[in-house]
Amino acid sequence: MKDGLTVSFPSHPKYLSVVRALTGKIANIYGLEETLSEDIKLAVDEACANVIKHAYKGDTKKKIILKYINTQEKFTVIIEDSGVRADLRSIQGRDLEDIRPGGLGVHFIRRVFDVFTFDEKKAKGNRLVLVKYHGKAE
Repeated sequence: MKDGLTVSFPSHPKYLSVVRALTGKIANIYGLEETLSEDIKLAVDEACANVIKHAYKGDTKKKIILKYINTQEKFTVIIEDSGVRADLRSIQGRDLEDIRPGGLGVHFIRRVFDVFTFDEKKAKGNRLVLVKYHGKAE
C-alpha cells in the first residue's frame, strides 16, 4: 500500500523549521526509527536550504514542493522547485579534508538516503528524489 502527503511552502529560510518538524513527524508516522527520523529531517532541511540558496538564488517568494511517499519497501521524499536547473556534474560535497563550516550537506544527504537522484524529465526547475529503503542499515 502506498501512503503520501504533499505540501508546498515559501522559499524563505524561516520556514525550514516547519520543514524539519513536518519531516520528522512524517518519518515517525511511517514508523522509521527515531535516530533515522532525525537524520532524514536534517537531510531534507539541508536539501531545501540548497534549493533556496542555489536554485532560487535567495529569492524568498518562490515555492518549494515536498512530497512524502511511503510503501512497504521504501520511504521517499521528493523536493521540487522551479528555479535554476542544477548542474548535475557540479553537485558534490567539498573534500572532507577541507575542514570549515558549510559544504557538507550533499555528503550528509547521501549518507542518510539510499538513493539521491535528480529526475531529469522535469521541464523546468528541479526534482530531487531521495529514497530510504526500509530495513536497510544506515
